[in-house]
Amino acid sequence: MSKDVLSPRAPRLRVNEEFALVESHLSEYVTNVSRTGVFIRSTDPLPVGTRVNLKFAILHDEIEVIEGVGEVVRVQTGADPGGQGMGVIFRRLSEPSIKLLDRLCAPVSTSPPTR
Repeated sequence: MSKDVLSPRAPRLRVNEEFALVESHLSEYVTNVSRTGVFIRSTDPLPVGTRVNLKFAILHDEIEVIEGVGEVVRVQTGADPGGQGMGVIFRRLSEPSIKLLDRLCAPVSTSPPTR
């Protein structure tokens, strides 16, 4: 792990929507990701302040893997929008994970290129 990531909450990218179809068979999976963290749907979220080793797949155009260390900063119940789970901020990420997040979370330009 090579770089600390300590930014405030950033815009989220919805991922792994396919997992919602088989959610009853999964104990946890990532539902959105940003440059600063993830939301993990979980039947048994960890307490706020818990440090976690992260290694998870993102189904986007291809299967991509994010690896690093995070910290639980928020816990939601099943009654909350987005479902039961935990918000995890990235504390350290591997270089390939940082590059992947930069690519996935890059703003999409809607204006034509200028000359």
